[in-house]
Amino acid sequence: MNNDIAEGKWKQMIGKAKTAWGELTDDELTKAQGNADKLAGLIQERYGKTRDEAELEVRRFFDRNRDL
Repeated sequence: MNNDIAEGKWKQMIGKAKTAWGELTDDELTKAQGNADKLAGLIQERYGKTRDEAELEVRRFFDRNRDL
């Protein structure tokens, strides 16, 4: 998995990310800029998951949505 998603592609994916992680704000998702590490950190913090769980969720999300 690419750790960074191109900015344009990330803007398209924000809607899907909001569906997947509804507790994250638009601002948080925008600031993550498609960076897998930043996104995993937000998920870990907001949902109380371990780093490994959050990274796995992000990896699966990017894998499912890579064709956007």
